[in-house]
Amino acid sequence: MAAFTAQDVKALREKTGCGMMDCKKALTQADGDMDKAIDFLREQGLAKQAKKASRIAAEGVAYATTTDDCSVGVVIEVNAETDFVAKNDSFMDFVKACANTVIKENPADVEALLTLKADGTEQTVAELLQEKVLTIGENIQIRRFERMEGACVAYVHAGGKIGVLVNFNTDVADKPEFVAYGKDVAMQIAALNTPYLTRNDVPAEVIDHEKEVMRQQVINEGKPEAIADKIVMGKINKYYKENCLVDQEFVKDNKLTVAQYTKNTAKELGGSIDIVKFVRFEKGEGIEKRQDDFAAEVASMVK
Repeated sequence: MAAFTAQDVKALREKTGCGMMDCKKALTQADGDMDKAIDFLREQGLAKQAKKASRIAAEGVAYATTTDDCSVGVVIEVNAETDFVAKNDSFMDFVKACANTVIKENPADVEALLTLKADGTEQTVAELLQEKVLTIGENIQIRRFERMEGACVAYVHAGGKIGVLVNFNTDVADKPEFVAYGKDVAMQIAALNTPYLTRNDVPAEVIDHEKEVMRQQVINEGKPEAIADKIVMGKINKYYKENCLVDQEFVKDNKLTVAQYTKNTAKELGGSIDIVKFVRFEKGEGIEKRQDDFAAEVASMVK
């Protein structure tokens, strides 16, 4: 049994930036010798990988896919440092392996996903991730994913800038026309960044805030307070039509709402279709990107 303590593992982690399990393995291999453990991590490339992990990863892809029968779907975001990586076949193979692993194994979160054997390989997702970091040369992070069961349609926009997964309750999922309809709905969500499915999904505090702002706008425009509330109700209806998917004008035919398009499609296919939920991931949203002055960097290099 290797002679080292939990404090030794912690100290090695602080020195190298490597993961706890990697540090434990290194100390085991080195029989508790700290310097040999550091060498082991360097030899394995893990210390190099940990250094890369400190760099900001805000590019990459948002990717969505389903099983062949559309009964299970996943949307996932995997980040890298530059947008060039999204065009790298090795990176995309990793993204797809992660997505397929989520579909098959249904992990609870990213941490659980990392411990699973990656689809189509003998490595864990964490081991495969480390391998990609070393071969591609960038910090790569699995940021988030969402898995759904039932009739699902996936859509990826602009080569991975946006990934959308829509879940339906329907008895016509096996028809190609349904998939075409589902893609239309997913494209609408991607294009308009729709925040809610129905009016019932809008939180009460959001509506209260909107009413307050709109009422003050109406009064500031010189309208009498007596009719302000009626005007606000009209504005709230417009808010619903802009922010709730089923109430939105269908982008391919603005004479229809998405709800009407859904009803018409169901009738044409001889069945029923209800939109249950959707998820839209946009790569890098919410991540503070590093602002580089490329010209200044080049100038500093030639001084």
